[in-house]
Amino acid sequence: MTGQDWLEKDFYAVLGVSKTADANEIKKAYRKLARTLHPDHNPGDDRAEARFKEVGEAYAVLSDPEQRQQYDQLRAMAGGARFTPGGGPGGAAGFEDLFGGLFGAGAGAGAGGGPRVRYQQPGAAGGAGFEDILGGLFGGGGGFRAPQAGIDLSATATLPFRQAVQGSTVTLAVDGSNLTVRIPAGVHDGQKIRMRGKGRASEPGGQPGDLIVTVKVLPHPVFSLDGNDVRVTVPVTFAEAALGTTVDVPTLDGTTVRLKVPEGTPSGRVLRARGRGVTTGKGTGDLLVTLQVAVPQRLNGAARDAVEAFAKATAAEDPRAELAARARE
Repeated sequence: MTGQDWLEKDFYAVLGVSKTADANEIKKAYRKLARTLHPDHNPGDDRAEARFKEVGEAYAVLSDPEQRQQYDQLRAMAGGARFTPGGGPGGAAGFEDLFGGLFGAGAGAGAGGGPRVRYQQPGAAGGAGFEDILGGLFGGGGGFRAPQAGIDLSATATLPFRQAVQGSTVTLAVDGSNLTVRIPAGVHDGQKIRMRGKGRASEPGGQPGDLIVTVKVLPHPVFSLDGNDVRVTVPVTFAEAALGTTVDVPTLDGTTVRLKVPEGTPSGRVLRARGRGVTTGKGTGDLLVTLQVAVPQRLNGAARDAVEAFAKATAAEDPRAELAARARE
């Protein structure tokens, strides 16, 4: 960040505090805004992420007594105005106009007969540049910069389904070194996890960047996740669905749970086994069991006779009776 940036940005307004706010007020305002704007609470919201970074930038300056003093002095000296190369149309104040009254040496006649101070670029013979002047005013050396925040880094962690459900510790190669990261229980395929302060180191005095881990979860042949709930599809025979039965359903922990299938259950009905899902900080989910009526691909003679007899016995029933009428609605 350069001196120009400090002139353009009102860090007090960014944090919503007065210029006389003490350190505690500044910290309190920052924490409130940071919680509200944090990317984890606003996934995919670019404006919130930009505001989050802007708030962090403001806090980095105002929370440091030395930087805050320099910031206040610079803005007071410039009146909060933006530096431009020189006075321009519309009354825009240039660098020479803003600082002309502060230094008597080197003044010449400006437009309208007023005093005008000339500054040469750094390196010009006998001339002091903008950065040199500011450095002398505030004790800096050859530049006027706030500590730069560290850079966010990204990595991908691929987990088997069970590890994703239970949570796992993985080692990732990040920025040339190995970093151990704890993946919380119940993560989903494609989910991004932000590890605060685990990115690239910052300059002294600045905030380190974050590590953003994208989790890839390998599919399981039986189970799938739906929030904290675990889903599983269980086949039942036509007779079991029509007459009712009790089925044993496998669970994630290797045990089984017995569920009653009511008489006349249609294919696609979902039964629920409470508390048999994934446990996370948000609670424990359920096991959701989708029943699927299995239709045999081949029938022997006796089975075919039985099905044909059933078809004759239920010939008066038309399962598509309301379909045409509903389609016209």
